[in-house]
Amino acid sequence: MKVLIVDDHSIVRKGLKVILSKEFNFPEIHEAPDGMQALHLSRIHTFNVILMNIIMPGINGLETLIQMRAEGIKTPILMVSAQEESAFALRCIKAGATGYLNKSCVIDELVKAVQRVISGRKYVSEKVADELANSIHNSNDFDQLSAREIEVFELISNGKTVTLIAQAMSLSVNTVSTYRSRILEKLKLQNNSELIRYAIQNNRIIGERCFA
Repeated sequence: MKVLIVDDHSIVRKGLKVILSKEFNFPEIHEAPDGMQALHLSRIHTFNVILMNIIMPGINGLETLIQMRAEGIKTPILMVSAQEESAFALRCIKAGATGYLNKSCVIDELVKAVQRVISGRKYVSEKVADELANSIHNSNDFDQLSAREIEVFELISNGKTVTLIAQAMSLSVNTVSTYRSRILEKLKLQNNSELIRYAIQNNRIIGERCFA
């Protein structure tokens, strides 16, 4: 069996590798620090499961997931991220992820999730399952945001300026300003103050965090 771990943090990749080596009989565990390398490896290897982070430089995990599915790669993909489930879980599942797991989970839950997706089933928490069921009947403007727009939204809601966001995401100020304009248009908001109010009212404030 083969597994691919995709995360821009070496210590996270090594930690997951240690856990998987102990709990599973994976003779081959490959690592990728970003989406581009993950795409390359997924094209030349047939993996039994891929564990992938979302927030990464360059092509993020969600964009990588979408590209893999577009290329016909059917490998079970478990998104393992530090992001709040309410921000990305539904989007990942709808984009073709086999499961979503928060990095704050205990080892037993990680093992359970990997076992489930390898067996061909999906893995989500009860909270995500409920939100997924509700989303069938309800849609909202927030669902229109892309993965990058959600990142920018979270940082603006935490009071970050366009310049700071550009530095944190390794993007130009103009690119971040474009994302901001798209966010305001999609959410029918006028300025950052309304965006922050929207985030608070809709429980979208994630809190101070690093990109992990």
